[in-house]
Amino acid sequence: MNRRFPRLPIPRTVRRRRRFPDSRSVIFLLIILILIVYRGLRSANHNAGRGPSTEEGVWTVERVVDGDTLRLANGETVRLIGVDAPESVKPHSPVEPYGPEAAEYLATLVRQAGNRVRLEFDGPRRDKYGRLLAYVWAGDKLLNEEIIRAGLGRVEAQYSYSQIMKERFLLAETEARLARRGIWSFPENVAPKK
Repeated sequence: MNRRFPRLPIPRTVRRRRRFPDSRSVIFLLIILILIVYRGLRSANHNAGRGPSTEEGVWTVERVVDGDTLRLANGETVRLIGVDAPESVKPHSPVEPYGPEAAEYLATLVRQAGNRVRLEFDGPRRDKYGRLLAYVWAGDKLLNEEIIRAGLGRVEAQYSYSQIMKERFLLAETEARLARRGIWSFPENVAPKK
């Protein structure tokens, strides 16, 4: 019993219409699009003054600024985290004793590594001046520690970075103090600060 039903023509008035989104859907999509564009622009403006993005890894040093600061070939300025070397180029400040020696010692260590250093980050990524805060390695030498051990910088233990590194730097500073190297050769610097 196979019955065939005749096919009836579809009247023109019943044809399928294209469905357009209703106005609420269009407004919702526009709001989402505006928010995405706004976040992208805000992020770009927020990072605009920070210079190029620098990740952990090996970088070329353009120049040594002073005993605790480097300028990379990509334009970034790197501050050796946990180290305060005597000033040698700070605007409106006199050159401090051992400031030029600290800068020259750091430059020598960087040159010995072919002007290539490895950066590692810990704690805050940048300081209030926009400089990168990093452990800086030249080969197997941790430059942060080498500057302190040579008596050409003090430990900055009050900032947020690894407690293990703070102890490592304090040990290097104690070694420099006992050997009366660099800044610790002055009688007022030999006794621990109160």
